[in-house]
Amino acid sequence: MTGKIETVANREGLKTGSAAAANMEHPAGHKNMLQLIQLRWIAAIGQVTTIAIVTLGFGIRLPLPQMLAVLVCLVAFNIGSQLRWHERQTVTNSELFFALLVDVASLTAQLYFSGGTTNPFAFLYLLQVIISAVLLVAWSTWTIVAITSACLAGLALFSKPLALPLDNEHSFPNLYIQGMLICFVLNAALLVIYITRISRNLRAHDAQLADMRQRAAEEEHIVRMGLLASGAAHELGTPLAILSVILGDWRQIPQLNKNIELQEDITEMQTQLQRCKSIVSGILLSAGEARGESSVKTTISTFLDELVEEWRSTRPVVSFDYENHIQQDLPVVFDSTLKQTIFNVLDNALEASPQWLSLEAMRENGSLKLLITDAGPGFAPEMLAQFGKPYQSSKGRPGSGLGLFLAVNVSRTLGGTVTARNRPSGGAVVELTLPLAAIALDEDKGHAI
Repeated sequence: MTGKIETVANREGLKTGSAAAANMEHPAGHKNMLQLIQLRWIAAIGQVTTIAIVTLGFGIRLPLPQMLAVLVCLVAFNIGSQLRWHERQTVTNSELFFALLVDVASLTAQLYFSGGTTNPFAFLYLLQVIISAVLLVAWSTWTIVAITSACLAGLALFSKPLALPLDNEHSFPNLYIQGMLICFVLNAALLVIYITRISRNLRAHDAQLADMRQRAAEEEHIVRMGLLASGAAHELGTPLAILSVILGDWRQIPQLNKNIELQEDITEMQTQLQRCKSIVSGILLSAGEARGESSVKTTISTFLDELVEEWRSTRPVVSFDYENHIQQDLPVVFDSTLKQTIFNVLDNALEASPQWLSLEAMRENGSLKLLITDAGPGFAPEMLAQFGKPYQSSKGRPGSGLGLFLAVNVSRTLGGTVTARNRPSGGAVVELTLPLAAIALDEDKGHAI
């Protein structure tokens, strides 16, 4: 049975991990595409500025119709790209590759009309190659290298040098050196700015992917625990039923009926047995039914009041303060999983502070916020740093630390959060926040929104 459970859990974890990787593949690519669009706007502005300076400042005649046509095509392509990628979030390697090919083609056309390899701005090819090395996979990068090399060779063979004015022919070497310096500064500045941004995007992508993998591992752990719990619940069903029958038979024995103390013990045993059966049923309900199928339609205040009453009556708490600050009640849908989550947090607080703890409930910014406060020793710094991770506990018992781990993951599934902090006066505060949209009841449809 254990082997089968682990196989199913591993398969579920692999599916979750693959889905997480697939979902995390594209955000960095989208940001990098936006960086390319910004770089293309800078290139367009730079081309206009360079054409104006060369034509008006140095009196060099350029084929303006052809160069402006290339510039218009580049601007039109960039406007189309901005509109497309503003709406669409997924970017593939092929799409980034095509965008860089357009930039290479535009640069090649402008260089062809402005002197070819005698134009110092031919070194801007290096910018395209380096950006491709950062953004693209290996085959795409080498393709860009081959294409830019072919373009440069083609410019050397087929382009013609610019016709310089007679009074500027003797100063051509100086103009070329000045152009090289400008090109170098431009290349260096753009590379520092954009490679830094692109690297930051890639680091953010890697961090998010690592977080998703961690979540997938935690969810796999939860799947395994759920399977083990449901299996144990099924196994406990038979002995609990047998004990119930035996206790019922004992009540029918005349000799035992005369013993009042023994009858009281049998009654208490039947009560506790019934509680065990209820717990087992709750485990099976949580493990075997999806949210919504085992849900209860109620209101926030009613749910919390009943939860507090049940928890207080079944725990040996000395002093428990419950404050419900929710003034505007709301129809909601709660299930047994969420109820058990709150129980787990309260149980942890009770173990740390058996003399006193409190629960405060409030609505804040469209969320339900629960503050559970105790007067215990508080969380150790290393536990706060790893809050919500499995087996992070100061109790020193096998399996400790799973209560908060499950609370964090159940809340995260609903779009909420669980945070913890220590109080300056001593003790700890655990804050559970759930968006009301995740639990609110759509009265027209009769289910959670």
